[in-house]
Amino acid sequence: MEIKTHEINQTRIAEVISDEVIIQNAQDGLDLLGNIYYQDFDKIILYEKNITPEFFDLKTKIAGDILQKFSNYRVRLAIVGGFEKYTSKSIKEFILESNKTGHINFIQTLAEALEKLSK
Repeated sequence: MEIKTHEINQTRIAEVISDEVIIQNAQDGLDLLGNIYYQDFDKIILYEKNITPEFFDLKTKIAGDILQKFSNYRVRLAIVGGFEKYTSKSIKEFILESNKTGHINFIQTLAEALEKLSK
């Protein structure tokens, strides 16, 4: 796993880069959050491919558990990926509501994530 730093408008954003799934469960999410937060970042970009597919099945509660921790620590998160493949009504509504609040964002591209988190 690599952490790439982006500095935009005097804002430091951590981009997590990996070829592997790094979040399998809520504890992995908390570990990542702590690692990034300790490095003095409060904005993180994570790729969908680095998150277990079970995250997107809301019945598993993995998404809720992880995202609650990000909210509690006031760390903004952008998850970059193609979310149109998730067809359940509940995950679509979850993504829509998350994007409305702006704290957790599901975004299509790195450029969009950087723009959203740099504001």
